[in-house]
Amino acid sequence: MLEARHRMDLPPTRSARPTGWIPSGGGATEPSPDAVLIRRTLAEVAPVADKVTSYFYALVFTGHPELRQMFPAAMDVQRDRLLKALLTAAEHIDDPAVLTPYLRRLGTGHRKYGTLAGHYPAVGEALIGALARYAELTWGPETEAAWVRAYTAISQTMIDAAAEDEMRAPAWWHAEVVSHDLRTSDIAVLTVRPDQPYPFLAGQYTSLETPWWPRVWRHYSFASAPRADGLLSFHVKAVPAGWVSNALVRRARPGDVLRLGPPAGSMVVDHSTDNGMLCLGGGTGIAPIKALIEDVAGHGERRPVEVFFGARSDDDLYDKDTLLGLQRSHPWLSVRPVIGEGMAGQLPHAVGENGPWSSYDAFISGPPAMIRSGVDALKRIGIPGERIRYDALEELAGVAG
Repeated sequence: MLEARHRMDLPPTRSARPTGWIPSGGGATEPSPDAVLIRRTLAEVAPVADKVTSYFYALVFTGHPELRQMFPAAMDVQRDRLLKALLTAAEHIDDPAVLTPYLRRLGTGHRKYGTLAGHYPAVGEALIGALARYAELTWGPETEAAWVRAYTAISQTMIDAAAEDEMRAPAWWHAEVVSHDLRTSDIAVLTVRPDQPYPFLAGQYTSLETPWWPRVWRHYSFASAPRADGLLSFHVKAVPAGWVSNALVRRARPGDVLRLGPPAGSMVVDHSTDNGMLCLGGGTGIAPIKALIEDVAGHGERRPVEVFFGARSDDDLYDKDTLLGLQRSHPWLSVRPVIGEGMAGQLPHAVGENGPWSSYDAFISGPPAMIRSGVDALKRIGIPGERIRYDALEELAGVAG
């Protein structure tokens, strides 16, 4: 059901939070009374997040056992995503400009789990029950009423978004694997054919489920711009203990059928401007960068596009030949491979040695540490934060498996 993604959707925190919980902030200058009560509850339960999560799921599954089938067989994969998303949303109840798009994405994205409007009350009951048990100091009638109001607003936004999306798109697409190209011992390029048209924009990503791990979804960026033949490509790196990534790299073969969720992501080209584009791709994070290059070429634009492609070794620059081929075809494109350990600092450092970049729009895709250091480095060299675009952290980088 609810799936919290580590993204740039929400502002930074003012309060401590266990690793993985999306933090607080809020857009309002003065928090509303409900927001104050909600944040007090969150501060109290933060040190016992694991207990809250376990109790929450226990309430969901004992009170409504029919919902268990919507979750993976091994709950350590799902873990705290449902509760994390709810707490994230509630904590930003004062910032509708940020919260509403976030909830609409969640609402439409969760159609692929089979989530229906009737499931939301059961989840709300479990949320209130878990908080009431572990927020002993801050819980009371006023706090409970604040949480009920918040959850009502959250769930209704998600329900409405899902209902609207149902009118124009399926909950998921079946996609047959048509080619499986093993580029290195642990990186494969998969090309799939959806069973019906799949609209998306270059630079976006999707969620993907394999037949070997039902109800376990992972996020992967599209490795090409939309194609006339409707085929989709993904770059997948098998990671330690990665169920989905290892299945895609080592088990998937032509003829296998995967499931795709709806497209998402905002790391797309603004074709209303001719700003130069500075693109940083680390590892398989080069996939959406390649799609952006194809998008610019397909629109007949000649804006300068500077690409830095980073990897730990030359062997890991698995798509270098393709990128250099694009560079030979397009004089406005420059590709610079960057090799070295500690990619979090190596790639941004290489970018800083070139430039200037102050008039460029920046795009970053890769491992979480590389994205964080890249954003900081780009700001230091004069690129405004609003012109730095990225969509992915842990899950898009593939580290979640």
